[in-house]
Amino acid sequence: MKVQSMSSPITPRLPGIRFVHSPGPTHVPDEVMHAMQRPMTDLADPRVGALIAACEKGMKELLNSPASDIFFYASNGHGVWEAASANLGSDQHSLLIAGSGHFSDQWAIQTTGLGLSVIRTPHTEGQQIDVAAIEAALRADTAHNISAVMVVHTDTASGITSDLQAIREAINRTGHPTLYVVDVVASLGAAPFDMDALGADVCLGSSQKGLMMPPGLGFVAVNAKAFAWSKAHAKPRYYWSWLERKTDNQSAKFCGTPPLAHLAGLEVSLGLLKEEGLAAVHARHQRLGAAVRAAVTCWASTGAVKLHCQDPKGFSSSVTAIEVAPGIDPEAMRAVAREKFQVAIAGGLGPLAGRVFRIGHLGDMNEPMILGALAGIEAAMTVQKIPYGPNGMAAAIAYLAQHTR
Repeated sequence: MKVQSMSSPITPRLPGIRFVHSPGPTHVPDEVMHAMQRPMTDLADPRVGALIAACEKGMKELLNSPASDIFFYASNGHGVWEAASANLGSDQHSLLIAGSGHFSDQWAIQTTGLGLSVIRTPHTEGQQIDVAAIEAALRADTAHNISAVMVVHTDTASGITSDLQAIREAINRTGHPTLYVVDVVASLGAAPFDMDALGADVCLGSSQKGLMMPPGLGFVAVNAKAFAWSKAHAKPRYYWSWLERKTDNQSAKFCGTPPLAHLAGLEVSLGLLKEEGLAAVHARHQRLGAAVRAAVTCWASTGAVKLHCQDPKGFSSSVTAIEVAPGIDPEAMRAVAREKFQVAIAGGLGPLAGRVFRIGHLGDMNEPMILGALAGIEAAMTVQKIPYGPNGMAAAIAYLAQHTR
């Protein structure tokens, strides 16, 4: 008997696979899916403790922060935003959330909803985080009321990756004792990130992007300085609290039942990243992103579409946002790409809704998958009569032919 989802109309199965090119969720490797299908077990089984320990160790290695604590949550990225804010906010302090686009805006709104004081720096559309604005805000805070500077490394809505080292250097120049918190939701496993070398005190992420897993597992990595600050100053909290989760008790680590299937998948995904080698993983993501941009640059010659990111130093290895000219409906084109050509791409969010479409090129992704996505998008633009310049596919192929090892 065939089981049909009640949330979607009954349609015949189409042959082949649908290409998933959103910036999250991303394609999940078969090895990860198989691991997540393992039978459940009782929580007293020593294999559960070994699984949790392996995931904690693997995350510390991926982040290059062996002394940090790893706290896992059954949540998405918004959940670990709240975990960071709840553990680093107090009635006597403010959290500085650097403007970087839609996701920094949402983080600020969510944190304000917790009753915490939030300072926001301005953001210019199409550009990286304004480092000077962060430095100015810290210099103005002579009473040192700002407890943390919180930044989004890669804003998936705009396809822009900001310079974390420049922000670290700006903080250092001020001599401010603030903590440095980095959202690596969209960048970890796609772009270089070294928590200890950067001097980040907290970083946070989730499973559905570069970690090559389904949504549902979030993590926060916390160094000793941030943990001590939280213990001394943070407002009362429970589910998100790091204090209760820093324990050898398997249930207390998760404030209840651990998400066993996600942990099993994470153990395998971390193994796959390690097997490929992080340098190779990062090079692959850079290569695929550059191939997409090569195609878009050709498409842009008609003026109907263009790269949204205006700073080449801010190009993301995870996702490319393509801005459309007024009068073009990117959502209609997305629907054609998905339904007629089996290529699922993302739309605009927040102020970019109805203005951009986005091509994800992160996670378990390779050259033929990217070329297939670009071809499907060209086909959808053709159906929608969106004028695009020629030779986009040829440019992507030429780039890959020259740079693929």
